[in-house]
Amino acid sequence: MSVRAALTQATGGLADVSPTPRLDAELLMAHALGCTREAMILERLGDAAPDGFEDLVERRLLHEPIAYITGARDFWTITLQVAPGVLIPRADSETLIEAAVAHFRGTAGPRSVLDLGVGSGALLLAALAEWPQATGVGVDRSPDALRIARGNAERLGMAGRATIREGGWDGWGGPHNLILCNPPYIGLGEPLPSEVAAWEPSSALFAGADGLDDYRALAPLLRPQLARGGVACIEVGATQADAVQALLIAEGFTTASRPDLAGHARCIVAT
Repeated sequence: MSVRAALTQATGGLADVSPTPRLDAELLMAHALGCTREAMILERLGDAAPDGFEDLVERRLLHEPIAYITGARDFWTITLQVAPGVLIPRADSETLIEAAVAHFRGTAGPRSVLDLGVGSGALLLAALAEWPQATGVGVDRSPDALRIARGNAERLGMAGRATIREGGWDGWGGPHNLILCNPPYIGLGEPLPSEVAAWEPSSALFAGADGLDDYRALAPLLRPQLARGGVACIEVGATQADAVQALLIAEGFTTASRPDLAGHARCIVAT
């Protein structure tokens, strides 16, 4: 069977489990071929489909996320390796980097970056890629996250600029010019897609009955970690901006929100 025919067949099956079946099929095929999706579309559609493609599709039919199957996820200007045990970076989280870029526009940028809950390293390493003169620290409680973040820093040539260590919302070192944080913010019992609920780590998703527990813990610890003139960019759920801003304002911060591509307030900017 040709790549073209296998893609058509896989797209039909994946339509039952994914809102983007054709894209999923193309990403899995490119991974099986060992090339980029663009190269596959332009050059490989007439080739024979590789033997491993059907196995990849079967994994996706069990709702395993594409990023876990391929082991990689693009974020901002970098590509990260990901695996079960670490949250998959989302495009929504790029809103935090956009907010940071806007804050430091016209300046030399931050010298020191702190990522609270570093996960795969997405936010920290994207910031270090944006500002090559900066150094940073990423903290997390998860051994899997620490291992994966360190590996990503090494692969991206940033191991000398990124310190990855165990820690919580009280951070480490500082004060820092830029603080980035994507905490757990899903309420217990809130419905989630199968590929999230069954595969991604619950410790990176859930934060109490209303999803605000980690913000309550974070807010009083943030000010001592932030340098004068610095900014904290914090991700929030689509309906949480007002509640999180109130927590930060109570701690003396000035806040604003920044929308994601869907128009939801996704990032709280605190100074």
